[in-house]
Amino acid sequence: MRAALFDRFGPPEVLYVGKRPTPTPAPEEVLVRVHAASVNGGELLDRAGRTRLVTGRTFPKTSGIDFAGEVTEVGSSVTGVREGDRVWGLLGRKTGSMAEHVAVRPRQIAPAPQNLTPVQAISLLAGGATAVTALRDKAAIKPGERLLVRGGSGGVGSVVVQIGKLFGAHVVALAGAKNLDFVRGLGADEALDYRTTRLSELGRFDVIVDTAGTQQSRLRRLLAPGGRMVAITLDFNRPLAGLASILASTIHGSGRIRVFSGNPDTELLAQITRYAEHGDIVPVVDTVHPLDRLADAHRALEAGGVRGKHVIQIR
Repeated sequence: MRAALFDRFGPPEVLYVGKRPTPTPAPEEVLVRVHAASVNGGELLDRAGRTRLVTGRTFPKTSGIDFAGEVTEVGSSVTGVREGDRVWGLLGRKTGSMAEHVAVRPRQIAPAPQNLTPVQAISLLAGGATAVTALRDKAAIKPGERLLVRGGSGGVGSVVVQIGKLFGAHVVALAGAKNLDFVRGLGADEALDYRTTRLSELGRFDVIVDTAGTQQSRLRRLLAPGGRMVAITLDFNRPLAGLASILASTIHGSGRIRVFSGNPDTELLAQITRYAEHGDIVPVVDTVHPLDRLADAHRALEAGGVRGKHVIQIR
């Protein structure tokens, strides 16, 4: 099968489409033919080698954590899943969905939204899982609370904005000037240019979701009494400083910064399916690329200013 690979750390040009054996599902797995996957920020860090302490130096490496497609083979021990089922899923803490097939356990998938194409659907999955985990499970956000979303136009932030409104929050989003109308269209009550807005002018927030990873100590000062901050990523240009800031937040003052490593299960994925089918969240596709143009998607995401997801159409 075709799969996105890289043999060394470096710029987007290190990515290429190579051949890998099609996985043979174990008795407790299903095989999914992948129709679409999305590019996520962590994959850029992996490719550049910024997470090498975690990913190691064994090559070739794969890319992609989410997928939407169709079940083509069901392991002998699996129940409740049939060949031909349209599904979507997340690989959790590993990569490899930028390929024609993936073998996964049933807990890693759920029925895909029936009202969306695979390209539309996959723009919502990783961001939706992150948003629900951050807002519902980590921050326990309540209706009427003030929510600040940093990076409100990106692949994760654009869904956090939508989920925040769904949960009844007053949503303030920071984004680039050219994307402010786009973010308001997703439901943000206020959309502000992050380049010209001073953090000190924003007031206090009950919940802050940071998708950028920088200036977390300054953001934390915007928390109201009892406020909660969730960091989606670290500043990988200064990883030790970022970790120190998060650790210090657990010791000094109020407003501990919450972090998590995503590994969603069927229940969470199925909840996002329901949100999508009910129209509570809408697709946020920036650009669709074929698999052999994955490097273009990485370059565009690194350049910033995206509106939603860069999606890779595989079949």
